[in-house]
Amino acid sequence: MAFNNRGGNSRGGSGGFRSNNGPREMHKAICSDCKQETEVPFKPSGDRPVYCRECFQNHRPPKRY
Repeated sequence: MAFNNRGGNSRGGSGGFRSNNGPREMHKAICSDCKQETEVPFKPSGDRPVYCRECFQNHRPPKRY
């Protein structure tokens, strides 16, 4: 096999990806765009905008091929 799975996750290596240690702790937040309540996998600090899943797609840079 050409790839070495050392990180314990399906992407191989330990390139900063989270290993599969069970469910993530989710934190409630208010989306900065649509003002709907959402849950995010990090504790919002308040100094950066937080977006729900739908609004986050609108703020991602376009994919480059």
